[in-house]
Amino acid sequence: LDSRPMKDREALRIDAAPIDPLNSAEGFGGFLPLIIVAAAGGSILFGLLASGSGEPLLLTVIALLAMFGIFMLFGIAAGHIRLGARVTAGDVLKASIDAREEAQIIAQTDGTILYANAAVEEVLGRHEAGPFSALEALLTHDAEGTQAFFQLTRAAERGEARREDVRLRPGIENRPAWVRIIVRPFSPPEHAGEDVAPRQRLVSWQIVDVSREKSEEAQHIERIEASLAAFDVMPAGFMWVASDGGILHINAAFEQWLGYPAGTLRVRNLGLAELAGLEGFRLLKLMASIPEPDQRIIDLDLTRQDGRIVALTLLVEPIGNQAEHGFTITAINRQTTGLVDRGQQDVRASQFFQSAPFGIAALDAEGRIANCNTAFMRMVLDGKPAQDVLAAEALCRTADAEERLRIEAGLNEALTGRGNIQPIEITAGEQRQFTRRIYMSPLAAVQGGAAAALYVMDATEQKALEGRVAQAQKMEAVGNLAGGIAHDFNNVLTAIIGFSDLLLQTHRPSDAAYRDIKNIQSAANRAAGLVSGLLGFSRKQTQQISVFNAGELTSDMLPVLKTQCGEKIELKIQAERDLWYVKADSDQLYQVVLNLVRNARDAMPNGGKLTIKTRNVPERESQKMSGVPGFTTGEYVLIEVADTGTGMAPEVMEKIFEPFFTTKGVGKGTGLGLASVYGIVKQSGGFILPESEIGKGTTFKVFLPRYFVEDGEDVETVLPQTIAAAKRQLNATDLTGTGRVLLVEDEVEVRQFAVRALRRQGYQVIEAADGVEALELMAANEGAIDIVVSDVVMPEMDGPALFKELRKRNPSIKVIFVSGYPNEAFRETMGSDDFAFLPKPFSLPQLAAKVKEELAK
Repeated sequence: LDSRPMKDREALRIDAAPIDPLNSAEGFGGFLPLIIVAAAGGSILFGLLASGSGEPLLLTVIALLAMFGIFMLFGIAAGHIRLGARVTAGDVLKASIDAREEAQIIAQTDGTILYANAAVEEVLGRHEAGPFSALEALLTHDAEGTQAFFQLTRAAERGEARREDVRLRPGIENRPAWVRIIVRPFSPPEHAGEDVAPRQRLVSWQIVDVSREKSEEAQHIERIEASLAAFDVMPAGFMWVASDGGILHINAAFEQWLGYPAGTLRVRNLGLAELAGLEGFRLLKLMASIPEPDQRIIDLDLTRQDGRIVALTLLVEPIGNQAEHGFTITAINRQTTGLVDRGQQDVRASQFFQSAPFGIAALDAEGRIANCNTAFMRMVLDGKPAQDVLAAEALCRTADAEERLRIEAGLNEALTGRGNIQPIEITAGEQRQFTRRIYMSPLAAVQGGAAAALYVMDATEQKALEGRVAQAQKMEAVGNLAGGIAHDFNNVLTAIIGFSDLLLQTHRPSDAAYRDIKNIQSAANRAAGLVSGLLGFSRKQTQQISVFNAGELTSDMLPVLKTQCGEKIELKIQAERDLWYVKADSDQLYQVVLNLVRNARDAMPNGGKLTIKTRNVPERESQKMSGVPGFTTGEYVLIEVADTGTGMAPEVMEKIFEPFFTTKGVGKGTGLGLASVYGIVKQSGGFILPESEIGKGTTFKVFLPRYFVEDGEDVETVLPQTIAAAKRQLNATDLTGTGRVLLVEDEVEVRQFAVRALRRQGYQVIEAADGVEALELMAANEGAIDIVVSDVVMPEMDGPALFKELRKRNPSIKVIFVSGYPNEAFRETMGSDDFAFLPKPFSLPQLAAKVKEELAK
């Protein structure tokens, strides 16, 4: 800018071009160099002529001047050469802006005005302090104008663009009533094309007269209000509904029918779903997308403010033929308008018909749907209209060939007047997720009347319940079978494993038979694992209950889990602070986490991410899962195992907890891992919820009930039995001991192995085949028995009965129970926890270690 920064009151008019980056010479000054060159050439020329030897040179100069003159003449004629002062770009720009009707001000961000055109004074008037002061005086007459002026000046100070439409203070004739003020920042000429700081920019203030635009807008609003006023006095109801169900406008007649004072519904932000119900709103929204107008008429009951209903006939019209933009509803109240001749009984029957919670449809003689209620359209056709649609087509949309035959046969019987038709179940929904039960009934033949009626009931929950009951019965049957064979099977495995241990003690590793004996023992141990899985699934394992922190359990498992996952899988364990306690078997819970981690590892053969989280679940959060079958609300501790593996399909998810079901290859899985997880969690009073998506991964959520620890109650901080047992086996190298042991076992092979195993370790062993014989031996050796090792299930007198008799005679006698099938009633029958337990099958070291451990207490 050539001119210096001017004060606000000095900047209304300037004579020089305000924005001119060039300081070019104008007028006479532009020809001064040419005159000097011409004078010098003339002096040289006259000097040559005076010398007398310049005649040839003179002729040459005259020829050149003649050529130059001809060239100049042609250039001037063609317009390529002009003589006179040059017009600068700044002058052109200034003249253009001065000639505009819009007021234009150019200022710095601090408010210093650099330029203002003539229209500024015409629009704003003259003010002693300058244009900005005049603008402020015109805008700050009300709160809205004051806010607009503040926003504009702040945007100018920050170098930001902004526009505001504001009303000017009235008072001067021909002044616009409304103006649009536009603030735009731009870079100064010396920094053109550069990215400068906002406060270094210049600001253009443009003031445009929008009075005509605002006047037309006001007239348009008046016309709309006049139209809406006409709608208010119409004998029909009118409603404008947005795509999300919000009511944008409703006329007075509609408000009156719904029991609201005129104008109240328009400002309450009420939704159509509150008047017609969620299903009614979905139905009306779906009808708006139907192209046929005659299919967009429906009788529907809406809910009044006082809770009563009003029966209306509704016509649905999409906005601009596009339902996604919303729709309008034109309503007729058949009871009050008198537009339709209809008796009171017909009106009441129509109300019953439309408000029925089950689907009803009337068929004509050709099998077409003559009339139906909204429930039928929702339950069979997903809300689509059903008039004039063949009933067979409506009912067979998702049916297979066998179902289609049954439906067509039933419709044929109903249309021919035959009764006692068995109900038919069909599937509905886009994914066939709903089950509907169809009842068909013929109607008495009336000229022009309906020939048959269809009644549709929702059987989805009933079918799901039947499926859950059948699944539970199947799982219970398999569990009972597994528990029934577990005792005998474990006895056999105990004998095999025990005698294998005895044989290994008589053979060296270099012997040929040593490897064969180890293979026999390994196979027996694998079989024992299968039996353990079946017992876990059947929920008939004896639990060693303790109170512990699940977060500490998962943290202690980290080294073992890292070994299981390998290097390709990123393992993370996240435990919430102040985690609640749970009461369960820590060893079994260890197996639950380990099985879930192994499954996650197998689902990520190429690596991935495995996360184990433990956190508290308050009762309010658990209420969100009230719809999950079998889940009860309460306070839980959640153990979540999530992977980023291959995921599972829905059909696989339905079977994952069934025993012997596996998706792994042959020899890679028994199919009992998740079955035992399911049984352990259920036996612990918890719940397990799987979530999976193909290609994204699987998450297992284990919910364990919160346990409230009482004052003085012990809380377990030890490692799970599986880890602790391994450490004890490393440290307990000496299994020998002394003492007299009474061994009670009805299985001969198990008793023989146990007697030999204990005698080999240095114990004196007295053996009995049942409880009665054990009591006789106790009486014969009164005071000489140090410990009793007894089976649980035996003929004549079982383990619990023997335990009670032993404690009557000697309250301090030590007892170890061994069993292959300790059922749930076992611990309840005992009435005491003052005993030890060793599950079958067990090995020689396990038996010897358990006896030595109990004798040392």
